[in-house]
Amino acid sequence: MTEDLKTRLCAAVDAGFDRQVAFLSELTSHPSTRGNEQSAQDFMATELTTRGYPVDRWQIDIADIQNLPGFSPVLTPYENAVNVVATHRSKTSKGRSLILNGHIDVVPAGPLDMWDSPPFEPHVADGWLYGRGGGDMKAGLASNLFALDALTACGLAPAADVHFQSVVEEECTGNGALACLARGYTADAALIPEPFAEQLVSAQLGVLWLQVHLKGLPTHVAYAGTGANAIEAAFPLIQTLHDMEHRWNAAENRPPEYAHMDHALNLNIGKFQGGDWTSSVPAWAVFDVRMGLFPGQSLDAAKQEIEQVIRDAAQQNAFLRNSLPEIVYHGFHAEGYALSRDSSQTATNAVASLETAHRTVTGEALTREPITATTDARFFGLYADTPALVYGPRAEAIHGFNERVELDSLRRVTKATALFIADWCGTEES
Repeated sequence: MTEDLKTRLCAAVDAGFDRQVAFLSELTSHPSTRGNEQSAQDFMATELTTRGYPVDRWQIDIADIQNLPGFSPVLTPYENAVNVVATHRSKTSKGRSLILNGHIDVVPAGPLDMWDSPPFEPHVADGWLYGRGGGDMKAGLASNLFALDALTACGLAPAADVHFQSVVEEECTGNGALACLARGYTADAALIPEPFAEQLVSAQLGVLWLQVHLKGLPTHVAYAGTGANAIEAAFPLIQTLHDMEHRWNAAENRPPEYAHMDHALNLNIGKFQGGDWTSSVPAWAVFDVRMGLFPGQSLDAAKQEIEQVIRDAAQQNAFLRNSLPEIVYHGFHAEGYALSRDSSQTATNAVASLETAHRTVTGEALTREPITATTDARFFGLYADTPALVYGPRAEAIHGFNERVELDSLRRVTKATALFIADWCGTEES
């Protein structure tokens, strides 16, 4: 790629950046929590169609994916889980193909009184755009789209097929990305602009979700000693799970990517419900668990150990030993993925291309770091033999209050993405 083309592409991103911020603001205003993504996907489909891309929009059918590697179980059937994929078809097909992937779903906002401004009324202040999902990861969707726009503004198009994906379910299962694979969308590489501060994610953890169901013996609190309190019975089970968490994080159990992290794996009790009446000993309790896993750690072995420690702890409770907890798996059944372990020439070339683009825009070397979360990259890297590069803008308070994305960082990532597309795919006249 010539220096002139690099300059033109970066200038095109600058020229369109106000429109990009306006686009991101509009997209962020759609409260696309799980099951409510339709309006945001309508907006994405309209924007893609307006640009002349053929758009494939379909509702995920569990039957199409439930037997595929990487599937995560769900408790209820999908009703409104709709993916949107637009495809640029190259006229020359002389370059390498690419998937530009991003997720449209966002996590719940939480208590509204803990936000400085309404979470779905985005605004810009001091160089940051505020709003739920603006950072995680609608800014990345905007970056992918406006990087393609920059090529168009220069009279160019990628010289290979490019699939632009706006998927659901990333925050709880990843089944949206899996459905794209099942539908036949593959490429030589994938780029996912998750908000990790312009660093290339070298490795990511796996994640396992489960629920623990307890049943107690109800009675009036005046005779509480004759009942079995299901809520209090949960406390030692939670403690034994935390003991397991510490064992998994021990130095001897860490793979090389995480050897420097004392506590990469986190167990989180994300929800707790129980009881029916303040003056009755609670007859039931349910708590939801999220547990991290290292790349290469077996999901089946992890589940067996989790079940064993819960059973062992239950045996110490006079009531629970005769009424063992029930474990229900739902949501994430996500394996860990390490791009750093992909020694293929394709992965090497893709990383080198992104590193060149990043250095051109920032003047700095591309930092490579492992993360203690998961992304949809695992589907491409583990199940489609496709190196997945996770590289996106700086964001803060994702999954928290006053979520925000830094606009200067978003501008740089969009430029780097445009340069990466031009180098990886090559260019042809539009």
